[in-house]
Amino acid sequence: MKKKLEAVENVIHILDELRVKCPWDKKQTNETLRVLTIEETYELSDAILQGNNQQIKKELGDLLLHILFYAKIGEEKSAFTLKDICDALAEKLIYRHPHIFGTEQAQTSQEVEKNWEKLKLKEKEGNKTILSGVPSSLPSIIKAHRIQDKARSAGFDWEKKEDVWKKVQEEISELTVEIDSMNKEKMEKEFGDVFFSLINAARLYKINPDNALEHTNKKFIQRFTYLEEYAKQHEIALSDMPLAKMEEIWKLAKKEENM
Repeated sequence: MKKKLEAVENVIHILDELRVKCPWDKKQTNETLRVLTIEETYELSDAILQGNNQQIKKELGDLLLHILFYAKIGEEKSAFTLKDICDALAEKLIYRHPHIFGTEQAQTSQEVEKNWEKLKLKEKEGNKTILSGVPSSLPSIIKAHRIQDKARSAGFDWEKKEDVWKKVQEEISELTVEIDSMNKEKMEKEFGDVFFSLINAARLYKINPDNALEHTNKKFIQRFTYLEEYAKQHEIALSDMPLAKMEEIWKLAKKEENM
């Protein structure tokens, strides 16, 4: 533990010096750092999806720097310090884990989550409703998953996960009706309902929908790049390649993935 604390302390000292001496670090504010923090978070996400531990370590370091930087700015404004952040976090963790630090009982992770949501609602500055705790700025897929997960923690969920597929089919049928009528506004709403029901199905089957879609994105990029490389090697403009030939090369790309 001592070595860990010394390592963090070393970074804090370096940041203190940079804040005074480096022109770039001196001019940073919460607002200028915000976009960079979001970028660093996505880079960490990519590293996690790739299973690259060295990259995960690097990106975690970048995020840690941002946290320390926000704490430094807070201290300069006499708003809060790193100690304040850690003290508040420790207090919250103890409060929200009464089955560890108190007399409550929770034998499963589901019970812990249920207690967690109840405790959040009781907090002095906590959320007024269960769903108000979902950040509005979250990407839509992640937000839908969090909304559904929080509703589940309050007992609002399917009794049998298999029943969700009836809802998926129902939403697809409603979308088909609006597609036939070509009502643009209603088509968009029904498409959203289809997405929402599919994300709900993913949640019930313990699939992370954002991860699943990102894996498919990467797979599509890999196969499309293979198609482009084939076109270049055979001196064919991709736009001139017949669709049937594209399908043939696409299948070759899929076959190579499984070799």
